[in-house]
Amino acid sequence: MSDVLERFLRYVQVDSPSDPDNEEEVPSSPLEHGMARLLADELSAMGCQDVSVDEHAYVLGTVPASAGAENLPALCLCSHLDTTADAPSLGVRPHVVRYEGGSLVAGVVDGQTIETTPEQVPDLAGFVGKDIVCSDGSTLLGADDKAGIAEICALAARLLKDPCIPHPTLKLAFVPDEEIGHGAALLDLEKLGAAWGYTVDGEALGEFNYETFNAAEALVRVRGVMVHPGSAKNVMVNAITVAAEFDQLVPAAERPEHTSGREGFFHPTVIRGTASEVTLSYIVRDHDSRIFSQRQQTLKDIAAFLNKRYGEGTVSVTLHEQYRNMAEAFGDCPFLIDNALAANREAGVEPQVIAVRGGTDGSQLSLRGLPCPNIATGGYNAHSVREFIPASSLETTVDILQNLVAKFAVPQTAGDRAPVPQAAR
Repeated sequence: MSDVLERFLRYVQVDSPSDPDNEEEVPSSPLEHGMARLLADELSAMGCQDVSVDEHAYVLGTVPASAGAENLPALCLCSHLDTTADAPSLGVRPHVVRYEGGSLVAGVVDGQTIETTPEQVPDLAGFVGKDIVCSDGSTLLGADDKAGIAEICALAARLLKDPCIPHPTLKLAFVPDEEIGHGAALLDLEKLGAAWGYTVDGEALGEFNYETFNAAEALVRVRGVMVHPGSAKNVMVNAITVAAEFDQLVPAAERPEHTSGREGFFHPTVIRGTASEVTLSYIVRDHDSRIFSQRQQTLKDIAAFLNKRYGEGTVSVTLHEQYRNMAEAFGDCPFLIDNALAANREAGVEPQVIAVRGGTDGSQLSLRGLPCPNIATGGYNAHSVREFIPASSLETTVDILQNLVAKFAVPQTAGDRAPVPQAAR
């Protein structure tokens, strides 16, 4: 078993989901501390320097530069240690399946076969005869983003074992709560000491991202007027009815299930309440900052319309911006993009630049002054009990990262401009 596969199988069995209902605390779940302490211990044991883990479950470590690269700018590699609450995430039991074609079966849960078909993931055709890691079907796998952690740690172990492999000083960062939009917000960039970096938090092998959504969360609160239903005529305002009306006024064609590519969306995620009061949560996404602002205004306009109908204060909308499109951060350092594309090709992988329909910790870091595009991990079906990752993709990603860090063992020069993404997913 390869080092990266062994690490990955161990890491996914450490429960560390973030808690979307406790966003005010960092980390949002005490379980994340356990993953943070494990990583800090492993980094120290392999010989990393300046290893630390703080009260917010941020883990830092340093891999010293190879000979001749000591005075070059440090490079950050970053992944997040939380898993999502979008699917069951406690008690992950990974197993390795030798895939022989047809449906990839993770397991059978309550009589239901949990499987991924080649029609759902056409890339499966390329994995026939290879080992694929799945959960048992009752939980997600956690490749998002423990695959990234395993790949970074396997690279660090390789470089520390053979310091002659060219690389600059590497600053490793593992952060909590990325899945609930917090991520690297409290990462101390001065303490980190890197000039630029990469997150390792993508999907299919070869995908590369330096453009993300702009993202906001909207909390819609509907306050009803309750009286006895026997005397409710012309008096009662049922919060459930108004909340349903609000959701019907959100453009139906602009939901994630009807959009793709560069099309943004409104996505209702949670509804709670009674006839007296209801809360609705939406996430709002768009690559285009102008349209992103318009989407936020649309929700405010719907609330204003309903308040005219039912009375001022019936509906309120609170918006919280989560992250911004990081593409604007790479004008002065297109080599971050060029180096990543070349590193993939040197590992035998033809890269594909994708404007990702989501965000990464790099979104925050790039706009805070640490340009940080995103490298793929090799995983599929994230946030799902059908999540999987080929063992070969884990191993190839470590090779890609080795190729990548070698390119920063020499001084970097800015090019004319960065390439433009050709697709969005």
